[in-house]
This record gives sequence, C-alpha cells and structure tokens, in this order.
Amino acid sequence: MSNRTKNLPRPFRGGDRGEGSHLVPRTTAIALALSLALTACDKAPQVDEDGFPTIDRPVAPIVSDRFSTEDARDRLGEAEAVMDLAGITEGMSVADIGAGEGYYTVRLARAVGPRGRVVAQDIQPVVRDALAQRVQREELDNVAVQLGEADDPRLPHASFDRIFLVHMYHEVAEPYQFLWNLRQALKEDGLVVVVDADRPVKRHGMPPRRLDCEFNALGLERVDMSQLEGGDAYFATFKVVGELPVPSMIEPCD
Repeated sequence: MSNRTKNLPRPFRGGDRGEGSHLVPRTTAIALALSLALTACDKAPQVDEDGFPTIDRPVAPIVSDRFSTEDARDRLGEAEAVMDLAGITEGMSVADIGAGEGYYTVRLARAVGPRGRVVAQDIQPVVRDALAQRVQREELDNVAVQLGEADDPRLPHASFDRIFLVHMYHEVAEPYQFLWNLRQALKEDGLVVVVDADRPVKRHGMPPRRLDCEFNALGLERVDMSQLEGGDAYFATFKVVGELPVPSMIEPCD
C-alpha cells in the first residue's frame, strides 16, 4: 500500500466520532427535520374544502331575524342616517344581505324609487318566505327576494352600487369566501356598507380593527367610518382595490 493511500481520510460511518467532531447523528438529523416540518405546518393557514382560509375568531350564532323593533329603530332615525351616509339616491341598485324581516329592504326600496332595484337576501328559507310575503303585501315592485348561502350571497356580478351588511357580519362563519364572492357583485365604483357594533363577536359585535383586517385580506379598503347615535353601532364603507386574490393567496388575520 502506498503512503498516498494510507493518508486518505476514513469514510464517515453512522455513529463514528472523532475528537471535537460536530457531525450530527443520523437519527438526530431526521428528528430535527421532522420537527421543522411540523413547525412549518403549524404556521401554515388552515383552509376549508374550497381552499379558503378558516378563521380563528368566534362566530356569533343567528338568534333571531329581528335586530330590534322597527319603531324603536325609526325613533333613532337609524335607516335614514345610514342611507344618507351611504349616499343612496334614486335609481341605484342595492343589495340587503341578511335582510331578516326587511327593515332596511322596505326603506331602501322607497329610497331608490321605481327606477332603482333592491335584492333582499337571507340564508334561512322561512325568513326569506316571510320577507317575500311582506314585499308582496306592501307592493314593492322594485324588490326581489332570494335565498343565499352562508359563504355566498349569490349575487349577479358587477351589478350593485351598494351592498348592505347590517348587524349580520359577525354571524358569517366563512368570511373570506363570503367576501370573495360578495366583492364580485359590486359595480366598478360600488361600496360595501357595514353596520355593526363595536364590541366582541361573542356579544354580537365586530371590532373595527378585525373588520378592517378581514376586508383588507380580500382587497376591500375602508373608505369611511363613523359612530351612529344611540348606542355602540358604527357605520363603515369599503371599496375594491387591486385584483381579486386567488383563494390560496389570501392572508388570514391573526
């Protein structure tokens, strides 16, 4: 054997150690790789069956189709104040999502007039049917009542000047998919109008900071926000900015 061969370094074998060696045993390396992979999985957003991020906040249950009595709301001038802030004028096309008994539906119908139109949507068939009967009874010919889905209001694309979400957004269990579908129904200069309470979701409210975050994730930017008189309710409007995100690219709120 030549000296050249003798001086070649020994091949490394699993578990072989030289003094001062920093080599990691194979079993330790595998364990470390698995740990890193699991950590990465924990940080990745959870998605639903349609590929939309799920939420890590509470969702308020639907306890009634009535937020308050209509007389009480009228005494506070709620609908008039909200419609004024939203810039509702004759001839507009508007949608009332989670319309319930139709408090806003009937008032919006009068505000947009015969040249305008209102689509009133609810996800509960019995509520939808009751509202349809009211619309017929009050002869609101510019109103159409339809059944929506929890994650999709099922509105025609690029059709509405304003879409109203009044005291209902805190009940939306899949906000990212819901807003993804909803924003496509806005006209180019349309606005989403939100009325909710500045209190925890569990108490049937929606903190404005969380509202902004979830809307921003879908390319909806807040235009205005103001406090409504007579309680802790606020008014906010959002407009579309940028392209509609691919579901897998939506960044969920922390």
